[in-house]
Amino acid sequence: MRKHHHPAIDDITVEGILHALADPVRVQIFMELAQAECAKNCSTFLNVNKSQLPKSTLSQHFRVLREAGLIVSERKGVELHNRTRCADLKPRFGEMLGAITCAYSAQHKKPKKKKSI
Repeated sequence: MRKHHHPAIDDITVEGILHALADPVRVQIFMELAQAECAKNCSTFLNVNKSQLPKSTLSQHFRVLREAGLIVSERKGVELHNRTRCADLKPRFGEMLGAITCAYSAQHKKPKKKKSI
Protein backbone atom coordinates (compact mmCIF):
# COMPACT_ATOMS: atom_id res chain seq x y z
CA MET A 1 0.00 0.00 0.00
CA ARG A 2 1.07 3.53 -0.75
CA LYS A 3 2.24 5.69 2.11
CA HIS A 4 0.44 9.02 2.57
CA HIS A 5 2.32 12.31 2.38
CA HIS A 6 2.23 14.48 5.49
CA PRO A 7 4.09 17.78 5.07
CA ALA A 8 6.61 18.94 7.64
CA ILE A 9 5.36 21.77 9.85
CA ASP A 10 7.75 24.22 8.15
CA ASP A 11 6.25 23.35 4.75
CA ILE A 12 2.67 24.13 5.79
CA THR A 13 1.41 27.49 4.53
CA VAL A 14 -1.45 29.81 5.38
CA GLU A 15 -2.53 29.64 1.72
CA GLY A 16 -2.67 25.84 1.85
CA ILE A 17 -4.72 25.87 5.04
CA LEU A 18 -7.14 28.47 3.67
CA HIS A 19 -7.54 26.50 0.44
CA ALA A 20 -8.26 23.28 2.33
CA LEU A 21 -10.80 24.95 4.62
CA ALA A 22 -12.50 26.87 1.79
CA ASP A 23 -14.77 23.89 1.08
CA PRO A 24 -17.72 23.51 3.51
CA VAL A 25 -17.42 19.71 3.58
CA ARG A 26 -13.72 19.83 4.42
CA VAL A 27 -14.16 22.44 7.15
CA GLN A 28 -16.95 20.31 8.64
CA ILE A 29 -14.72 17.21 8.59
CA PHE A 30 -11.88 19.18 10.17
CA MET A 31 -14.14 20.61 12.89
CA GLU A 32 -15.54 17.18 13.76
CA LEU A 33 -12.04 15.71 13.95
CA ALA A 34 -10.89 18.62 16.13
CA GLN A 35 -13.76 18.00 18.56
CA ALA A 36 -13.27 14.22 18.66
CA GLU A 37 -11.51 12.59 21.57
CA CYS A 38 -9.83 10.02 19.34
CA ALA A 39 -8.90 9.44 15.71
CA LYS A 40 -11.81 8.76 13.35
CA ASN A 41 -11.91 6.56 10.29
CA CYS A 42 -13.02 7.95 6.95
CA SER A 43 -16.35 6.10 6.86
CA THR A 44 -17.47 8.13 9.91
CA PHE A 45 -17.89 11.03 7.50
CA LEU A 46 -19.96 9.40 4.74
CA ASN A 47 -22.82 11.74 5.69
CA VAL A 48 -21.55 15.31 6.04
CA ASN A 49 -23.84 18.34 6.07
CA LYS A 50 -26.87 16.04 5.75
CA SER A 51 -25.78 14.64 2.40
CA GLN A 52 -24.31 11.29 1.42
CA LEU A 53 -20.81 11.52 -0.06
CA PRO A 54 -19.33 8.99 -2.46
CA LYS A 55 -16.23 7.33 -1.02
CA SER A 56 -14.10 8.70 -3.85
CA THR A 57 -15.18 12.27 -3.04
CA LEU A 58 -14.54 11.70 0.65
CA SER A 59 -11.06 10.35 -0.12
CA GLN A 60 -10.34 13.49 -2.13
CA HIS A 61 -11.41 15.72 0.78
CA PHE A 62 -9.16 13.82 3.20
CA ARG A 63 -6.26 14.05 0.74
CA VAL A 64 -6.61 17.85 0.51
CA LEU A 65 -6.76 18.18 4.32
CA ARG A 66 -3.75 15.87 4.72
CA GLU A 67 -1.63 17.59 2.05
CA ALA A 68 -2.44 20.98 3.58
CA GLY A 69 -0.99 19.66 6.84
CA LEU A 70 -4.24 19.86 8.80
CA ILE A 71 -4.64 16.15 9.52
CA VAL A 72 -2.59 12.99 9.94
CA SER A 73 -3.89 9.72 8.49
CA GLU A 74 -2.60 6.46 9.94
CA ARG A 75 -3.37 3.07 8.45
CA LYS A 76 -4.79 0.54 10.91
CA GLY A 77 -5.51 -2.65 9.01
CA VAL A 78 -7.65 -1.68 6.04
CA GLU A 79 -8.86 1.58 7.60
CA LEU A 80 -7.33 5.03 7.74
CA HIS A 81 -7.63 6.74 11.11
CA ASN A 82 -7.50 10.53 10.98
CA ARG A 83 -6.72 13.15 13.58
CA THR A 84 -5.93 16.84 13.43
CA ARG A 85 -2.49 18.38 13.83
CA CYS A 86 -3.83 21.32 15.85
CA ALA A 87 -1.28 20.91 18.66
CA ASP A 88 1.58 20.81 16.13
CA LEU A 89 0.25 23.80 14.20
CA LYS A 90 -0.50 26.10 17.14
CA PRO A 91 3.11 27.26 17.73
CA ARG A 92 3.42 28.27 14.06
CA PHE A 93 -0.07 29.63 13.34
CA GLY A 94 -1.37 30.63 16.78
CA GLU A 95 -5.13 30.90 17.04
CA MET A 96 -5.73 31.05 13.27
CA LEU A 97 -7.40 27.62 13.03
CA GLY A 98 -9.64 28.35 16.01
CA ALA A 99 -10.63 31.70 14.53
CA ILE A 100 -11.49 30.10 11.16
CA THR A 101 -13.62 27.36 12.71
CA CYS A 102 -15.36 29.82 15.07
CA ALA A 103 -16.18 32.11 12.15
CA TYR A 104 -17.49 29.16 10.16
CA SER A 105 -19.69 28.05 13.07
CA ALA A 106 -21.03 31.58 13.60
CA GLN A 107 -21.79 31.92 9.90
CA HIS A 108 -23.85 28.72 9.88
CA LYS A 109 -25.87 29.25 13.05
CA LYS A 110 -29.50 29.73 12.33
CA PRO A 111 -30.74 33.09 13.62
CA LYS A 112 -33.49 32.92 16.18
CA LYS A 113 -36.81 34.28 15.03
CA LYS A 114 -37.84 37.41 16.84
CA LYS A 115 -41.29 37.43 18.32
CA SER A 116 -43.43 40.33 17.28
CA ILE A 117 -45.23 42.18 20.01
